[in-house]
Amino acid sequence: MTRSESRTVRARLLADGDHYAELVQKALGGAKVSVWISTANVKEMRVEAPIGTVARSRGRYMSILDTLDGLAARGVELRLLHAGVPSRQFRAELRLHPRLAKGMPMRQCPRVHLKVIAIDGRLLYIGSANFTGAGLGAKAEGRRNFELGMITDDEVWLDETQARFDRIWSGKECKGCKLRGECPKPIDTL
Repeated sequence: MTRSESRTVRARLLADGDHYAELVQKALGGAKVSVWISTANVKEMRVEAPIGTVARSRGRYMSILDTLDGLAARGVELRLLHAGVPSRQFRAELRLHPRLAKGMPMRQCPRVHLKVIAIDGRLLYIGSANFTGAGLGAKAEGRRNFELGMITDDEVWLDETQARFDRIWSGKECKGCKLRGECPKPIDTL
């Protein structure tokens, strides 16, 4: 199958706060094998504490990095591919999670603009939302971005998207890049 061939794909549309309910609350925490995230922008995101915890009963919020740290502790492979420098708050919170700082490799490529979350090679999000609270709907109604995206379990889309992600991640796209001179740290030199 080539990308230009038409085929039927089963997908569900996510709009605005659906991103938070479906991706952040439901899918992300349930990962068992891998979570690959690509985004242009990375910011600290506060999310509701998990159901059944004391923190949740008190209406407390926690960093999304707590969720990712728990995944790292369970041996889930994490990858974060991003374009810009993560926010100061994100970097400060990451320093509070030393296991995550080692267990979640991050690679920066200024050309990354694709917003993708691939979970366990079984669930794929493709859309407009950056990995931020406003993008993924963690902000209150009236403060979050207007976003659209799709989630699917389509194996062809998963394979092609993860292959594209991995080409960027591994530096295979660096050789022909015309912006290499502006790149802070070309991936193919890592």
